[in-house]
Parts: sequence; C-alpha cells; structure tokens
Amino acid sequence: MNRTKNIERIRNEEFDICIIGGGASGAGCALDAALRGLKVALIEKNDFAAETSSKSTKLIHGGVRYLEQAFKNLDFGQLRQVRHGLEERHIVIKNAPHLAHPLALITPVFSWIEGMYFTIGLTIYGFFAKNDTMPKAKWLSKKETFERIPTLTQKLHSSVMYYDGQLDDARYCLGLAHSADQQGVATVNHAKVVSFGKDATGKIISADIKDFLGNTSLTIKSKLFINCTGPFADGIRLLANSTLEKRLRPSKGVHIMLPADVLKSKDAMLIPKTKDGRVVFVIPFEGEVMVGTTDDEYKDLKKEPILESQEIDFLLDTLRPYLAKVPERSTIKSGFGGLRPLIASSGSKATKKLVRDHEVEHDDRSSLLSLLGGKWTTYRLMAKDTIDDACKLLGIDTPCTTDQHYLVGGENYHFEDWQSIQKEYKLDADICQHLLQKYGTQAREVLKQGSIERLHPEHPFIEAEVIYTVKEEMACTLRDFFARRIRMELLDWQATYDTIPVVADLVGKQLEWTESQKQTHIEEYQSLLKGFMKSAAIQPKAY
Repeated sequence: MNRTKNIERIRNEEFDICIIGGGASGAGCALDAALRGLKVALIEKNDFAAETSSKSTKLIHGGVRYLEQAFKNLDFGQLRQVRHGLEERHIVIKNAPHLAHPLALITPVFSWIEGMYFTIGLTIYGFFAKNDTMPKAKWLSKKETFERIPTLTQKLHSSVMYYDGQLDDARYCLGLAHSADQQGVATVNHAKVVSFGKDATGKIISADIKDFLGNTSLTIKSKLFINCTGPFADGIRLLANSTLEKRLRPSKGVHIMLPADVLKSKDAMLIPKTKDGRVVFVIPFEGEVMVGTTDDEYKDLKKEPILESQEIDFLLDTLRPYLAKVPERSTIKSGFGGLRPLIASSGSKATKKLVRDHEVEHDDRSSLLSLLGGKWTTYRLMAKDTIDDACKLLGIDTPCTTDQHYLVGGENYHFEDWQSIQKEYKLDADICQHLLQKYGTQAREVLKQGSIERLHPEHPFIEAEVIYTVKEEMACTLRDFFARRIRMELLDWQATYDTIPVVADLVGKQLEWTESQKQTHIEEYQSLLKGFMKSAAIQPKAY
C-alpha cells in the first residue's frame, strides 16, 4: 500500500467509482467493485477503521437480542437482520481465517425455567444459520459451566452454550483495504472530501480533497461517488445536496478492558439482561477480557466518543450478579467508545430498539449513492447491495464474487505454522502466535523487516511490526499503529503510553520525521491517552 503513488493516481487519473469512507463498508465496497473490473478510488479522512469499524464488540453474529425482539414484537425486520447476519457469519470467517474464528459463549442461568427458555431461543438462533459448521446450542450443568468459566458465581443453576464468531475488527477492515489496494484500488487515508464539483445538471463529477499529511489539496474525477461514512453519512449527503433530510441517529457504545483472570477462560459470557434492556458481552480478546456494550444516543459527532466514569460503573454493576468476585475499578486497563450508524425511525424509538439493517440510497439530484446503517457482520452483503446499484447506474452487469475472495494473509493459512516460525526464529510462542493471527501468511514478511525485540515486556508485539505496517499497511501516525495495526491502545493504555517513544523513533525513521516533528507526535499522542484516563477516572502511573 503506497500512499504517495496512490495520491498521484488520484490527482491524475479518472475513476469509475470514488468511495468516501474507509471503514468496513467502504473498504468492502472498494474490494467488491475492483473485483468486478471497475476502476476505484477509496478516500478515508482519518485512518482505515478509525471510527466505528475499530470499536465494535468484535463479534460476527446475527444478534440474539434481535431474535428475541423479533418474536416478542412480531418484528420481521429484526428477524431478517438475524438471518442475514448468520448467513454472512461463515463467509467472514472463511475469507480471513487468521483474523476471525468461532467463539463459544456461555449464558449463565439461575433456574431451570431460564435454562429452558434460553436453550429454545438459542436453538432457534442456530436454525437460521445456513452453510454453517458451528456447534449447536447446548444446555450445560453447573459443574460443566464451572469447568469452562471457573470465576462465575456459585448462585447460578446452569448455563446455555452457543457459538458465534469473533474477529479483530480493525485488522479485518485493514485486510479489506489492503486487498482492495492489491486489486488496483487507489487507497488513501488521512485525506478528507471537503466539497463536490458538479456538471450543469447538478450531478457530482469531482471532489475536492484535503490531504492532511501532505498539507495540500487535490481534485479527484469519477463517474460515480459512493458515501460510506457510517455515522457521518448525513454530512456527506448534505454536502452533495443541502435539501436532503438527515437519516441517521448515531448511538454510542463503550467497552472496558479487564485482566484475563476475570474469566480465566477461552470462552465468552453473554449477560442476557441489563437494567436498560440490553445484553452485555464479556469476551476474551488478545489476552485480556473485554466487557460491553452500552447504548446511548450521541449527537456531538465532532467529538470522539470516549469511555466515561459512569459508564464504567454501569458495566461493573452489570457484572456483579454473574461473577464470584467483581473486578475493582483499579484493574481496568483501558476502554473505548464507538458509534453505531443507526437509521432513524419514523417514531421516537430508543436507539437500542432501532434495527441494525442497512439501506442503499440514491439521490437523483446529485447522483450520490449512500450506504446507510448496517453492522460489521453484514459488511459484505451491504457492499454487494451497494455495488449492485452502482453497476446499474453505470450500465454494467457483473456479479459479486467477494464471497470467494481471501483477504491478504488468509489463503493457505494454518495456525499451526507458528511452530515452524518459532523453530526458525527462536522466538517466544506468544510472539509467533500473535504474528500468525494478525498477518496470516504474511507473518514471515513481517519478520524480514528488522528487530524481533518486544516493544513492551507484557505484550507480544515486536519492533519489526512497526516497520512493516508503515511500509506495507499505510500506518502514518503513532495512533494508526497502536490503535489499529496492533490494537495496543485498546488493550492497555499504560503500556501504550510507555512504548510511544520507541515506536516514534521507528516510525520517524521510516517517514523521515524531523526531531521536532517526532516530539510533536509523541506529545500529542501521550496527551490523548492522559485525556482518556482522566475521563474514565482511571489513575495512571506517575509520568
């Protein structure tokens, strides 16, 4: 992924499609369109997956909550969303087996009636999954439950176990963007569309772009523009046609990260009922335990949603009835907030009741195509529907093939290959496993880049990853690397803070930063992390 060359392509070439937004839906659309033979550009104002697509619950699922609401409220929209999610689940895992895998989820129950209720519901949930090899739901005894998650409360009666998928959302999105780049898409991050150029009839024919890294402006010409900006889609819609009504009601969800001994398990836990009517997941992720999520309407889109102190209280209180010992606030290692791009209802439903379905909108006046709503699990279906419509507008009849396309690092992937890497490079097992699970068959290419020293003694990340991600994955800032290439910001704020100077040296050499530029990058990122800790009322170590 060569950003400089792609900037020049955008400046000098004309495209069939220009996609605005480098999250899962935008990168998915770019890959789909390129595989159909279209000439495509992908423009992202921040970094790939910088917003919603890196801040999910990391699950590939139909949504058990949607299924319950579908039956209780006879809501066929919810039922359709469950079916779509479960149909796509196996494709998401198949196309990037290094980044996605099955995950067992345990639902603790406190009576045999509850156990029967959830067993029936989760069995029905499994019936909707076609072409799927996931194990079926199973009612576990109290003893079997404690064998799988030993930290649960002794008050439980039993549990119900079912399976969904888990993914590293940011790296999966990057895999889509990287794969699109390999197929000829001109992918560019840190570049924002600021205005549109139109022909005499009012149709968009170009877009003016601000390149934040080069501090320059450029214009891209394209036959069609597609808006894939998630919660920010109304901004692009109104930029194209100021007479349009807003369609989105973004909602905020947060997660906290706790130490692994909270569960002492490879399995996840589903808490089926909270005081605000949601479900909460407690999920092993990258050696830690992630707990989330909340659901609150969010209106200040200019401000990044972050974890706040009262949200921590809510999540810890939600854990209380299910664990023998509830973690102290002081054990929280990090947290994050994200936005859901919910399509507004005609009524006044709470955001948690809005369907996570998607819609493709074509504005006749400007000819802008917008992909609205949706969720991670159905990104490929969302992209297919969007590019199907784009092809109709362009007079092209070429089918979607993304269900058969491996992402970068996914083809011929075998997790067991970590053992041969360990033997060859004399590395610790956790480092080898990490490299296989993040880069797949590209793991050896990472190791060719330089030092195999750990970046931090408590984490498996190594210095060679910094160089690889800058050279091959378009990491342009410290946060690009920490938050989305290796996920360290998500896992451990303190460790990230402590590691910033080492990474800044490595990134700075690759990007030819001056000493002054390097210090500015360090200070700005460290200040951001301090702000996160302050908002969450988490006491950092002395700096």
